Amino acid sequence: MHAVIVSNGFPPTKELLEQEIETADLLFGADGGSRTILKHGYTPDAVIGDLDSFEAPESPAFKVIHKPDQETNDLEKALTYALKQGVETCVVLGAFGRRMDHSLKNLSVLNQFHSRFRQLVFRGEVFDAILVQDEVRKRLPVGNIVSLFPISGEVTGITTEGLKYALDNESLKNGVRDGTSNESISDEISIQIQKGELVLFFER
Repeated sequence: MHAVIVSNGFPPTKELLEQEIETADLLFGADGGSRTILKHGYTPDAVIGDLDSFEAPESPAFKVIHKPDQETNDLEKALTYALKQGVETCVVLGAFGRRMDHSLKNLSVLNQFHSRFRQLVFRGEVFDAILVQDEVRKRLPVGNIVSLFPISGEVTGITTEGLKYALDNESLKNGVRDGTSNESISDEISIQIQKGELVLFFER
């Protein structure tokens, strides 16, 4: 089962939301992200969160799930709910933007939930973000911008193929060496790592 979750970062355009809904079995709003869904004329299957950014109508045509727990953010709540509904693949829209601290927190959420889904993608208008734990292969157009971000602080044993600035059993570490603004030189890239968690951003 495939789900789309709209979070409360930079809102997706109506065109992007429509595109993602076409292949979705379920549509969820993570608190304030629900406003974007309704604004674009769609009805979520459920709205989940502490509801500090969303006021439900008196008789909503969707399920409203109030989770006041402050130990998890609204996206964590929505992803947990999606798993309970049997969701195996998920695209999250609006995970980044508005507040830098929320964006960084959601990178941590990507790391936390990656292994619990068959596929988990955080999607923006320009870039997708996925987590690399062992190896990832992606088919991309030549000239696609690719960035590597070591979310665990340091990622070791990185070997890449199909990138302009290749890595051969090398490391990336926050504040020391980063992997931003690389470029694909082949229609397929591969990234292998030995230790750590690496976020792969690639141009859509």
